[in-house]
Amino acid sequence: MTTHHIVARNDERRPAPPHPARRAVGRPHPRKGTTLRNDPRSRIDEPPAARTSPRRPLLTPAADAIGSALDLPLTGSQFTHALAPAFADAASVYLLERWRRGENTGAAPDPPRIEAHRLALRVGADAREDWEKLLPVGEVIVFPRETPYARALSSGQAQLLDAVDPHTSARLRASGNGDARMDELLRTASFLVVPLRVRGAAIGFVACTRGPDREPFGPTEVTAVEALAARASVALDNARRYEHERRTTLAIRGSLPPGTLQRFEGCRVSHGSLPAGEDTVIGGDWYDVLRRPDGRVSLIVGDAMGHGPESAVAMLQLRTAVRAFAGFDIPAVDLVRRLDALACDTPGASFATCVYAEWSPAERTCTVVSAGHPPPLLRGPDGKTAPIPLTEPGLPLGLGTGHYEATVFGVPEPALLVLYSDGLVESREADIDHQIARLAESLDTAAPELGADLPALCEHLLHAPSGTNGTNGTSGTDDRTLLLAQLTPAEA
Repeated sequence: MTTHHIVARNDERRPAPPHPARRAVGRPHPRKGTTLRNDPRSRIDEPPAARTSPRRPLLTPAADAIGSALDLPLTGSQFTHALAPAFADAASVYLLERWRRGENTGAAPDPPRIEAHRLALRVGADAREDWEKLLPVGEVIVFPRETPYARALSSGQAQLLDAVDPHTSARLRASGNGDARMDELLRTASFLVVPLRVRGAAIGFVACTRGPDREPFGPTEVTAVEALAARASVALDNARRYEHERRTTLAIRGSLPPGTLQRFEGCRVSHGSLPAGEDTVIGGDWYDVLRRPDGRVSLIVGDAMGHGPESAVAMLQLRTAVRAFAGFDIPAVDLVRRLDALACDTPGASFATCVYAEWSPAERTCTVVSAGHPPPLLRGPDGKTAPIPLTEPGLPLGLGTGHYEATVFGVPEPALLVLYSDGLVESREADIDHQIARLAESLDTAAPELGADLPALCEHLLHAPSGTNGTNGTSGTDDRTLLLAQLTPAEA
């Protein structure tokens, strides 16, 4: 407990400062009203009974669950369940809206008002749904500077009052529309607001109330709620970071071509990816499909090494560059050379690999340029799938060699082109050539049944076993990315 809590004072030997609404805890007061008790107090001043451990009334199994899941609403709900109804008649958790959104820069230390998001609420043993219409979770509320909530955030000290402050009381009565439950909720004899702080900065607050039939909150209970609030603050911060990373991951993945099937003149394309780990871990795999002049279609699969933000940034920059270079309609070799030069100056892009293919239905030709990437597969009309023999496999991007050559081959009849990342063919149990042959065999096995349904075939190959022991594709250590292109040449 710090030495400047705004808590009740039980010591009657010292006169209280003159204030018409002040009283000491435990003394009757002829008037009922909002009372701020704000004398500084240290633990040394407390009687022995007040210094007993606060763990028993608070650390229930519900409190033990706080932080067990990286989910903001769930963490807030766990916090309120730890407080109500055993410790308080009602408890609510609010987060600063700017902090929740990740916009916590440039905020004034004592703003004229604060905007707070109601994260969780529990009144007695009622479910949240019972109060959803009156006090909806997710609502953003503006609190003026003179409210105890704003004072708790600006001072970093708990606020202990004899009743709900007038601003909140008026707001709740207005939102209640005569609902009798709101009047019951406002029959408060003790009101506690404790700030939530992370690394010295305020992120929100928790508010607790007790009715007239219970003892008011005392100094020890304030300390207990502060201890629980400190623990909950860390859990809330972790949950917010997780949600931010998850949103970033989904946004990046959402930037890849939408849907499972794209149609072009002389080409149908299906694509997909399978993350190796949790869905918040961003890998460097990427793919794209671009419409080119004269009915041509560009197809690309790439892989920036590693996982995490640096790989994601590298992947986004490489993918954006390919789109920009393709817009100039430059030859495939020149495009990959420019990509190599860009990767030299892009953190995380060194040793990235890619394979770029350009299909021309009118000319019945496909041009492939590889930069250290596994060779594409081609399934011809004979029903056999095999790697395309490349003129030059090329070195990974970012090495600055600029030495790449194009492989051009004719496609006189419909064929299936397969571009993939190394996550589909890497295994600790077999060499890369064996794994490429395994992928070709898996395609030949599934294509007679699923070949016409490209999305289903793509999904099947993404989840195909990756090792000789038959382990499922989801158990790999690298992301899997696959692009299937059904090439249909124009009639002669």
